[in-house]
Amino acid sequence: MQFHHHGYVSGDPRVQSASGVGLDRPAELPDEVDVLIVGTGPAGMLTAAQLSRFPGVTTRIVERRPGRLVIGQADGIQARSVETFQAFGFAERIIAEAYRITEMAFWKPDPADHSRIARAARTPDDPTGISEFPHLIVNQARVLDYFAEYMANAPARMSPDYGYEFVSLEIGDGDYPVTVRLVHSSGPEEGQVRVVRARYVVGADGARSKVRESIGCTMSGDQAHHAWGVMDILAVTDFPDIRTKCAIQSGAGGSILLIPREGGHLFRMYVDLGEVVPEDHGAVRSTTIEQIIGHANTILHPYTLDVRNVAWHSVYEVAHRLTDRFDDVLPDQRGTRTPRVFITGDACHTHSAKAGQGMNVSLQDGFNLGWKLGHVLEGRSPASLLATYSAERQVVAKNLIDFDKEWSTMMAKKPEEFANPSELEDFYVSTAEFPAGFMTQYTPSMVTAEPVHQHLAAGFPIGKRFKSAPVVRVCDGNPMHLGHHATADGRWRIYVFADPAAPAAATSSVIDFAGWIANSPESPLAATPSGADRDAWFDVKVIYQQDHTNLDIGAVPAVFKPSVGPFQLTDYEKVYATDPAADIFELRGLDRGGVVVVVRPDQYVANVLPLGATAEFAAFFAPLLPRRENGEPSQEA
Repeated sequence: MQFHHHGYVSGDPRVQSASGVGLDRPAELPDEVDVLIVGTGPAGMLTAAQLSRFPGVTTRIVERRPGRLVIGQADGIQARSVETFQAFGFAERIIAEAYRITEMAFWKPDPADHSRIARAARTPDDPTGISEFPHLIVNQARVLDYFAEYMANAPARMSPDYGYEFVSLEIGDGDYPVTVRLVHSSGPEEGQVRVVRARYVVGADGARSKVRESIGCTMSGDQAHHAWGVMDILAVTDFPDIRTKCAIQSGAGGSILLIPREGGHLFRMYVDLGEVVPEDHGAVRSTTIEQIIGHANTILHPYTLDVRNVAWHSVYEVAHRLTDRFDDVLPDQRGTRTPRVFITGDACHTHSAKAGQGMNVSLQDGFNLGWKLGHVLEGRSPASLLATYSAERQVVAKNLIDFDKEWSTMMAKKPEEFANPSELEDFYVSTAEFPAGFMTQYTPSMVTAEPVHQHLAAGFPIGKRFKSAPVVRVCDGNPMHLGHHATADGRWRIYVFADPAAPAAATSSVIDFAGWIANSPESPLAATPSGADRDAWFDVKVIYQQDHTNLDIGAVPAVFKPSVGPFQLTDYEKVYATDPAADIFELRGLDRGGVVVVVRPDQYVANVLPLGATAEFAAFFAPLLPRRENGEPSQEA
């Protein structure tokens, strides 16, 4: 964490100085906004949190509830989401309060007596070390609380506007082309209509999204005709793995997915209620909590479950549905206009809860969209950037639904229906990278390059998230993870992996690249607004191959030690060396002749280039930056 560069900070450094719209943010919802977000679920809150770092953008997020979410249905936090929390500054705190999944136990009918269950296997949750971050369980409400805290402390000083329900929208012309009708859903003005005009609208309003309906998107898919009862409970039991994630298959009455919860006592059970005939017409949803508990006891035999308190429970039928698009642009309009309305999260994709994907995929929807809106509205990028949101995220949602169909079908199988007794646990281990959130790979677009030079950095696949690795910070010798220094501030990351020459060498590829990126009018840094810090839009770091004790930081090119803040202080924290115990060049297959890895603001690798390919480097960024007029960057997007 960096602070003091604007002067001494004596309080909480997480509270940033207010600026822009945060200096005089009105308590009442304005008549006109740049971005109106509907719904304070995970996708909506992350989008708002990202936009709170753009103080020149007026963003408001409305919610029909009268206040914060008290208890949420989602609870699984995959490692990719914890990586994202690190970028927003609260990973350590949420890890401390969450339950951590380290292994999963598989229980099956006892071969000697099928009326009883017995533990058949235990598997590690992350057998290959996919991420340095853990797989967590914590209530969705706490995730939303952390994002609310982040946006309240950000320069825009954002907070949700509770008590507004979305009614409809119309898209017209003008500076604020989207007219949104809201109605006060609580308080003294309950029932009164409120009209807000916006440049852009984000529908994060759940599976029954009215925003989706307003732009004519259709949900298609199928129903699995299988019902589950889910309950968060406090109970006394003699089941020995009650604090371990378990898949329990019985010979006497179905299956249970057991998820221990945060706090050491609470746990969740997904209890198999069996097949549902089409003629049921939803009657299964009237199953009582007593019936769910009774069925759980039947499955757990010979163990018993004495429920003392029920925090929450529900009954649902598995459904897999996906929208035809994630924005308001019809297929025959692609390329002729840019989107104005977007949908995210459950408004786009619905599936079972048992793979722990709903909140996690929704968060990445918001991360993908948030920085793009910020860049367009600040004039950093053209509006055409926004078309990449639907193109990228719909493919991810389709892959999620395909995976969840397979997993939820396997969870609903009877033990005797498996061809191989270990099929369930084998599938769990072999597919671990997908639910962890690391199989997403964006295809080439204006923000993701063709993999022409991928061989130079095999461990940083273009289109996939930047997989961090250990390095040593040269200025102070601190060991750290390279990716952990990248915060959700809307900046592109440019990682320069140096050639073998030391900084004090007379010539080197790094010195040549540093001179070009610092001084060339074709460099993306040339687009940085005058008066802003040199690294305001692009965070340029260098990683040398030598041990940090053999590097002279004074000889490092100035572009890697920019002057920042009103006092133009030197930032020394962009210069790194390899960790002798874990050489990043070896770990990530980096060419020792020197390579540049470009990473998007949402942490996905955008391009890999040799150090000397400055023309290709400039050409990649040219469509993403303000147009140039007479050699100077124009602030018109």
